Amino acid sequence: MDLYRAGLSVMAAAVVVALAACSGAQSETTQSAAKRRPPVSAPPSAKALPKPPREPYTIAFGGDVHFEGVIRGRLDADPKTALGPIAKVLRGADLAMVNLETAITTGGDKAPGKQFTFRAPPSALTALRAAGVDVVSMANNHGMDYMQTGLADSLAAIRRARFPVVGIGKDAAQAYRPWRTTVNGNKVAVIGATQVLDDHLIPAWTAADGKGGLASAKNEERLLREVRAARKVSDTVIVHLHWGTEMAACPNPAQRALAPKLVAAGADVVVGGHAHILLGAGYLDSDYVSYGLGNFVFYSGGGITSKTGVLTLTVNGRKVLKSEWTPAQIQGGVPIPLTGPAKSQAVSAWQGLRGCTGLTARP
Repeated sequence: MDLYRAGLSVMAAAVVVALAACSGAQSETTQSAAKRRPPVSAPPSAKALPKPPREPYTIAFGGDVHFEGVIRGRLDADPKTALGPIAKVLRGADLAMVNLETAITTGGDKAPGKQFTFRAPPSALTALRAAGVDVVSMANNHGMDYMQTGLADSLAAIRRARFPVVGIGKDAAQAYRPWRTTVNGNKVAVIGATQVLDDHLIPAWTAADGKGGLASAKNEERLLREVRAARKVSDTVIVHLHWGTEMAACPNPAQRALAPKLVAAGADVVVGGHAHILLGAGYLDSDYVSYGLGNFVFYSGGGITSKTGVLTLTVNGRKVLKSEWTPAQIQGGVPIPLTGPAKSQAVSAWQGLRGCTGLTARP
């Protein structure tokens, strides 16, 4: 029995040795294979990826918009068609922008001492989006026509609609903050501000730290600081201004003084309106300035205040490659694009407005 057990022990020991040898060989083979396997490359970091090339894009600008009078009827009937046939022009651009010259509210008290006050229901934002408008400025002399109640209602409507709006906010940081988007590889920043405010309303309407209101271009240093900051992280910087003198066909001294400061701070495009009529546009050195886009979706009694249109710029980075004017006539509150000889005459007339601006037809 002892010899039998001893034999079993010897056999077990032999098996253990054999298994150990086999295990050692397998381990060595695995390690060798691992050494022979080419290393797996780590995925390239985002910084290492090639930047997509920028391609030219188009941006269309219309003038002042409210929804009073006959236009309110269009809005109430069908917001999606309220802007009429001009929507086709706006939708044809990669981006489109207008000045929304109204509070978005159905309540509140009228601003004291104002002859004209404008307000519209939240469906105004539905109408603009349906017409192809991507962003609006509410920095103008009607953006707070219904004071703080109207401001609160406007900001709430903007949040609910998730519609991009510049020039207005719960405080100065929000009011001056650019809207940012990327189109065809171009990082675009849009800033809105107003140079026009009723003197007695400036303290109440101007956004400040901890106080809601509008972005004021009267605080030039704050506006220029925002432009400089946007320049550092953007390919194209656009400043939309409410500026000018009502019914004056040439830019006033305040406009002529502010435009070059904005360009020096880094703006590539400066556009705006307020005068109810068209003003000239063109190049200030290599940058583009439009001093007045006139009325757009607006009640108008005809005549010079009913002349309007869409300014479409082709842009690539900091370069404005092309400008195009699509003339229109306001009828029933909405712009109707012109055709044929009337269109050609209106384009020539618009180009002629450049004569008193100090701007040039080419960079």
